[in-house]
Parts: sequence; structure tokens; C-alpha cells
Amino acid sequence: MKTAACIFFFIGLTGLYARCAGIQPVRTVDKVDLGRYMGKWFEIAAFPQRFEKGCHCTTAEYEMTDRGYVRVINTCRKGGPDGKVSRAKGKAFVVKGSGNAKLRVQFFWPFRGNYWIIDLAEDYTYAVVGDPSRKYLWVLSRTQAMDLALYDEIVRRIEAQGFDATKLVKADQNCL
Repeated sequence: MKTAACIFFFIGLTGLYARCAGIQPVRTVDKVDLGRYMGKWFEIAAFPQRFEKGCHCTTAEYEMTDRGYVRVINTCRKGGPDGKVSRAKGKAFVVKGSGNAKLRVQFFWPFRGNYWIIDLAEDYTYAVVGDPSRKYLWVLSRTQAMDLALYDEIVRRIEAQGFDATKLVKADQNCL
């Protein structure tokens, strides 16, 4: 528990450092229609994270609850496309005044992390999620594959936001 608190503290300091160093803050999209955002998303690429180590066929499913928060279910197969299914369930809470583009995600109480929608297709076919520290980044799609030209375009916008796109690792979506 102490370790998790320290991690969130240092993530906050990273954002402070970025502001002091003259790096522009991460920008979100102006507005998100949460009804359209709900449903299943496939991970196309992401910055590697310890909690996703060994994951293949990673998806995120979002469902609006009648209590005003979003139910989150992250699923992957550990070790390979036919590996054991692993699920993490959480909740996401909209940050007031953010146009629904900033959420706080909680997988275990009392800790919450930033989930900022920084790029979103007009037709909600792809999304890019990051955080103000620039340590977390996911490229998501409604389909298991993404056109390479579109992916390259998204990467250029990610880089323009100050993210190190060389850290992106394409996800294995060759699922059974």
C-alpha cells in the first residue's frame, strides 16, 4: 500500500516538473460523448506497463452505470493468444468541467489514476488515452487492426503532445 502511494506521489511530481521545465501540458479533446465512448476497445499500441506484462489480445470495455460512474473491465490473455484470460475490474469517474475528456480510474481503493482522452476519432473508431505525466499511453481502436497510415498520423499527434512515441509497443491482437 505504501509503494502504491509513493508511485502516485512521484507521478504527480513528474507533472509538476514538466510544467517547471517549460513543457506544454498534455491537452485533451474538448468533449467526449460518453454514450458513444462506451463499449469494447482493442489495444493497438501502448507504453509497456508492469500490470500488462505478458498480455496479448488486450481489450477494455466500458459501461455507464446508473450511479454515474463508468464500469471498466480490462481483459487480456497471459503468455500468448491462447493463454489464460486475465481480467481487471475498475471504475472511472468523470472529472467535472473536463467535457468528459478527463477521468479518474480506480482499480483498487483508495488509489485513482488519470485517464485523459487526448485524441478521438469523430466517429469514435479510435481513441488515444494518456496522462499528464506522459508515462502512460494507449492507442485504442474499435477493431483489432488499424490502418498503418492512420496509426502513423496518430503517432505524429502523440509526438506533438510531447510523448516519446519510440516507447510505443504494438499490441498482439492475433487472437483466437
